[in-house]
Amino acid sequence: MVGTRGLYVQVSEHQLAKDDHETFAQLIGPSEAKLFWNKFLDNYITNADIKYLKSIGVNSVRVPFNYRLFTNEDYLGQNDASRGFELLDKVINWCKKEDLYVILDMHCAPAGQTGDNIDDSYGYPFLFESEDARKLTKDIWKSIARKYSNEPIILGYDLLNEPIAHYFNKDSLNHFLVPFYKELTKEIRSVDQNHILFLGGAQWNTNFSVFNTPIDPNVVYTFHLYKDQPVKGSIQRFLDFRDKYNAPIYAGETGENTDEWIFKFRSLLDEHQIGWHFWPYKKMDSPKNIASVKMPENYNLVIDYAESPRNSYKHMRELKIDRPKIKKALNDYLELIKFENNQQNEGYIKALGFKSK
Repeated sequence: MVGTRGLYVQVSEHQLAKDDHETFAQLIGPSEAKLFWNKFLDNYITNADIKYLKSIGVNSVRVPFNYRLFTNEDYLGQNDASRGFELLDKVINWCKKEDLYVILDMHCAPAGQTGDNIDDSYGYPFLFESEDARKLTKDIWKSIARKYSNEPIILGYDLLNEPIAHYFNKDSLNHFLVPFYKELTKEIRSVDQNHILFLGGAQWNTNFSVFNTPIDPNVVYTFHLYKDQPVKGSIQRFLDFRDKYNAPIYAGETGENTDEWIFKFRSLLDEHQIGWHFWPYKKMDSPKNIASVKMPENYNLVIDYAESPRNSYKHMRELKIDRPKIKKALNDYLELIKFENNQQNEGYIKALGFKSK
């Protein structure tokens, strides 16, 4: 994994939650909300984004997905189980043309593997206590592995993003993680012997004490760090794990910090021959990423509504909603997220060691 130098190319400005569609449906109506998400998925990451990333020196991207895209569950105004493969095929084909490698990341697993907003779940990592959810997770990964088993542009599969947040009793949950990784591995290896399996530690991919001897000859152990000091001591436990088990490690997520911190931490990872992906590639009005999206006029009205208490229809009726302004703000947003309308953060790009355009 030494050569992995890239970005986490997320599908959304933030982690899209199932509640976001409900919020937008309240603001502009369900039909308009459905149209919004369709255009969003067309505009947020395009071939132009992938070509640009390749041009500055990125050699790989980590692409997240929500399991709902592979089911008939309602999600972003639709319930089409074929959407997941349609979206993945599109970005994989773009990456293939640019010789840009891809890691597929199950960011949101059935019933929730994390129990916080990033897994779009129900406030608890129910995945590990639900036989139905675990079966669905295995079925989805097996279908993905079967389809892409011979696709060389795919580096591998990141099986569960940031499992088991620190809010919960790790003594009652952590022991489920490795046995489930073994089950997933068995299902994937029944159809795909070619790709790397990326295994994240417990507690936001920070706790490797749940691991011991590697469960498969072709696995990489992935950690996530954000606010730690950019010094060797912050990653020493992962280096020790690598040395003890002769197992490759990789920084699957890091970033969202100052240019100085980004430079120091990226240099630290390079010094210790650890591949990396930085989060995120693109975000609204932020210098802590490669591309910044300008905030549309009146977008604060969307934010204010989303953050307002809406515990009853009475509460909703009492909120002042300027629907024409909100609709225009959302339409403007759909234009501003396009690559040609993004602003590149030169300092951040240089801190990552990429070429400034």
